[in-house]
Amino acid sequence: MEASKGREDDDPIILQGHLDMVCEKADGIDKDMSIEGLDLFIDGDFLKAKGTTLGGDDGIAIAMIMALFEDERLSHPRLEAVFTVDEEIGMLGAAAIDVSCLKGHTMLNIDSEAEGIFTVSCAGGVVATAQIPFLLTEDKSNAYSLELYGLTGGHSGIEIHKGRASSNKMMAQILKKLSETIPIRLVSVNGGLKDNAIPVATTAVFTCDKDLDSVAKAVRSIANPLADRYNETDPNLKLDVNLAKSDVSILPADSQKIIDLLFSLPEGVIKNSEDIEGLVQTSLNMGILSTSKDCIEMSYCVRSSVDDEKKQLIDILENACEKAGGKLILSGDYPGWKYKKDSPLREKMTRIYKEQYKTEPVIEAVHAGVECGLFAGKIADLDCVSYGPDLKEIHTYRESMSISSVKRVYEFTRRIIEDRK
Repeated sequence: MEASKGREDDDPIILQGHLDMVCEKADGIDKDMSIEGLDLFIDGDFLKAKGTTLGGDDGIAIAMIMALFEDERLSHPRLEAVFTVDEEIGMLGAAAIDVSCLKGHTMLNIDSEAEGIFTVSCAGGVVATAQIPFLLTEDKSNAYSLELYGLTGGHSGIEIHKGRASSNKMMAQILKKLSETIPIRLVSVNGGLKDNAIPVATTAVFTCDKDLDSVAKAVRSIANPLADRYNETDPNLKLDVNLAKSDVSILPADSQKIIDLLFSLPEGVIKNSEDIEGLVQTSLNMGILSTSKDCIEMSYCVRSSVDDEKKQLIDILENACEKAGGKLILSGDYPGWKYKKDSPLREKMTRIYKEQYKTEPVIEAVHAGVECGLFAGKIADLDCVSYGPDLKEIHTYRESMSISSVKRVYEFTRRIIEDRK
């Protein structure tokens, strides 16, 4: 949108957000989120969706930007809107986009989830998918289904430090200890929907010569200590074991190899920053675990603000895959976003924030991936800050967005655009 009268010579401003969302839903919700709309409702000050993610991440950016473009009261320089796709699966849209048509070198990224926090740096990341093939064998033993569900989950970047259990990693621990107690043979294991979401439910099917009571007793002896360990972070954790609903006769020939691999691979926070208190420096999350007829696949989100540490984690995964006869496939690799010491935009936003809110904003780095890093690599001397209204429990079906916060942040954004100092 071209500049308002009298502001033709002011530097353009880029307004940016992403169109896609993480589609998670609660147990029992029968909705195809690829084609069906959300069931929105207001609960006090919060906008929510019934049984599904809300998509405030990052639908609110799109809504705000469109509203700004229609705001006839707004005095503005040239405004450039950039809507990206595939952010949630590795920022693929930002990686592929051609920005040669843009004239601005100042960007407002409306993709943060806490009002009053300005994000000015982030970790780089990559999606690493491990594929482990297996041969098949026949087994006529009893088949059991082990269902782990009800975990809290969350964003694998901004909530990885909270110590919440990963259903995929916990299932690997249960299967490993169970295999040391009774002779089980793994048939399949499946859990998680997104590589960048901490998985909340995983189901394993295995065969065993023992009866159901014996298997259930062995499972409880392993699961109860784990449930106690995660009582505060995952109080609704549930584990059920039952006879499998369908007969199982074909399964991986070397299931113990798969169990051992799942158990041994690293997970969660690997290292914290030595420079910024409370900031995770390096982590990985097995967000998706799936079994096909002849292959098990693990999709990891690997993050680090130190390139060498990210590469080291990739090397560990690749080495483990090769030893197991598989391969590691990388996709969506994106750079970190380096802190800019001299940032006129950050100084302007801080000044305006203090005027509007009568308090100081929090300026921080974040472990989650932010598209600003990719744009900084494409636009010379890009000055960028990421911010947004209050969103709670994004990437889960409990997601909510504060209506009053949206109103304040929209007004704050208007003031940034109108300010000419």
